[in-house]
Amino acid sequence: MTAPETGDVIRALTRDGAAVRFVGGCVRDALAGRNVRDIDIATPDPPETILRLLAAAGLRAIPTGIEHGTITAVSGGRHFEITTLRIDVETDGRRATVAFTDDWTADAARRDLTINALSCSPDGEIFDPFGGADDLSAGRIRFVGDAAARIREDVLRLLRFFRFYAQFGNPPPDREGLAACRTLAGLLPTLSGERVQAELFKLLACASSPDVLALMAAEGILAHMLPEAVDFERLRGLIAIESAAAVAPRPGRRLAAMLDLDAADTRALADRLRLSGKDRDYLLDMRRLGADFVAIDDPAARRRWFYRHGAGAYREALLLHAAAEAAPRPGLEDQLAAAAAWRRPEFPLTGDDVMAHGIAAGPAIGDLLRRVESWWLDGDFSADRAACVAQLETLITPGDSP
Repeated sequence: MTAPETGDVIRALTRDGAAVRFVGGCVRDALAGRNVRDIDIATPDPPETILRLLAAAGLRAIPTGIEHGTITAVSGGRHFEITTLRIDVETDGRRATVAFTDDWTADAARRDLTINALSCSPDGEIFDPFGGADDLSAGRIRFVGDAAARIREDVLRLLRFFRFYAQFGNPPPDREGLAACRTLAGLLPTLSGERVQAELFKLLACASSPDVLALMAAEGILAHMLPEAVDFERLRGLIAIESAAAVAPRPGRRLAAMLDLDAADTRALADRLRLSGKDRDYLLDMRRLGADFVAIDDPAARRRWFYRHGAGAYREALLLHAAAEAAPRPGLEDQLAAAAAWRRPEFPLTGDDVMAHGIAAGPAIGDLLRRVESWWLDGDFSADRAACVAQLETLITPGDSP
């Protein structure tokens, strides 16, 4: 927030004397001592003025949501979201019709949670109309004003309550907020799959997600959003393994840990949550591998598995398999390290090598290549091209060539 590129944006916006503030997550994260990622700025100036001021300062401006008062400024390669102060005129549970204002408190009142209603002047003065700083310090996650009203304005706020509880909260959860979420959980199916997926994946990135998801299940909330999630203990085990082995969290992996679905149900879930093709295929692969997966202790056999199926797939299946075990698996970190270090060798022969020995194009070429490749694999990839050619020649019988 004090970086030179941020200062350039602030100076541009205050050129005509407007008082601008940092708002939302960057203020919250700075107060919590966490890394600040996205920087959001609010101003009483309308979008046309923001565009003029940025242009005058030589900064690129992108009208990302100009009808809602949002402009993205680009400075030093970083993006800054700048929004005109707003009030909600009308809401329908998914989107709001807004009007611009110069009232900072009215703008803060439209935010979802008290910890997200904080703002800060460029010189560091904190503005906290709803007690968000104290809530942040105490680990209290509260809605701004009436919890049910906030959720009805945008149903996604119901999921954000639990996500921020996982990120910043201490038990027990706020009773009013929890009660409103429980009462209005039936509205969750009105949300798009993309919005649900985004919040779910952010929640799954949190170390406390098993406890929070179990709370959502106990309160009857998860049934409206992710009834397929049943194994929170396996998720808890997976997170412990990821932490101990310094494996980067993967939301899709953590989702897979909670599921016990057949292929058809997995595809249906992926469609409902609008998962990417990559995430859908990951869930399907883990379902297929999970049923019969056995960790391989023999290094050479493990390398053959890597070659045929991929070291990444082995690592993912191993993590999920280990998460379901009652005790930590001996040698787990060594196996994960072996998968990370694996570089797939290239089989030295091609179909041209077979045809050079007089074999006509057809199924025989593929069959001979597979047999030599199997021999090469059994030798732990040690045979070079000359040895593979020699092995090919031993497999060609006089009747194979014209």
